[in-house]
Amino acid sequence: MKLHIISVHHKLPSWASDAIADYVKRMPADCAMVLKELKPEINPAKEAQKIREAIPKSSYIVALDERGKDVSTQALSEQLAHWRTLGQDVTLLIGGADGLDPELKKEAQLTLRLSSLTLPHAMAKLLLIEQLYRAWTILQGHPYHRV
Repeated sequence: MKLHIISVHHKLPSWASDAIADYVKRMPADCAMVLKELKPEINPAKEAQKIREAIPKSSYIVALDERGKDVSTQALSEQLAHWRTLGQDVTLLIGGADGLDPELKKEAQLTLRLSSLTLPHAMAKLLLIEQLYRAWTILQGHPYHRV
């Protein structure tokens, strides 16, 4: 299984890019993260179409949205375990400054929320990737996640 993360944003600051790259390289091949970055569009319909075109075929789609399901880190690890049983890749979508197109959100099999707080894009992307790594370490019994 691969975790595809499609995000819409301008260039991230180096501190975020460096941290993201570190977590991505920690993931094993059987749960690899594949990042696809798209430039924001003025036209929301055009942006939504670019996102749709970037989603791998037969992928389980997860939209990130402020009104999505709030999950704990432990629940995310359980969700990751479930995704691994599906036999398909998972694509997580991070929209641009105006979020994801409503129709695109309807196409997702799951909608998650990272936080009730408004986060800068770089922090939201880093938080998602770190939490996916943490979820994987929980499943492995790795000491990274201490309760």
